[in-house]
Amino acid sequence: MAELTRVALDVMGGDNAPLEIIRGAVDALKENENIAVYLTGSKEAIESALSGMDYPSDRVEKVFSTEVIENAEPPVMAIRQKKDSSIVRGLNLVKEGVCDAFVSAGSSGAVLVGGQLLIGRIRGVERPPLAPLIPTAKGVALLIDCGANVDARPSHLAQFARMGS
Repeated sequence: MAELTRVALDVMGGDNAPLEIIRGAVDALKENENIAVYLTGSKEAIESALSGMDYPSDRVEKVFSTEVIENAEPPVMAIRQKKDSSIVRGLNLVKEGVCDAFVSAGSSGAVLVGGQLLIGRIRGVERPPLAPLIPTAKGVALLIDCGANVDARPSHLAQFARMGS
């Protein structure tokens, strides 16, 4: 069996969270035996959503938090003040080497700021871009810098191009 990829998943952000986020995680676990998911969020929300679901419990970890960062909150302040939020807990799992990746449908500003403050940037990268995968007729395309930077300099654009390639 291949080595597990460990993904921290913020279950508190996004539409119809946490139920739909957890359903997606369970579907992914059933589809791919090489991933483990660390669910970050409210104990009540996680346990309620998982109750009655059939899932591979040996590849699910529950990491409880008591706070949620809302989309309307200023990202820097939220990351600094809500240290027990599902986003901060998930990012810290990556920082500590427990997880390989972090996924959230919550505040993109908080995820971007938290990534910089808690995990840090790759050497030589001045500014991180938001880079979603966009479905196409032939698969997916990576859209580098989909709006996070309103004042990108030429050096930023060159770095975005290198990261995208």
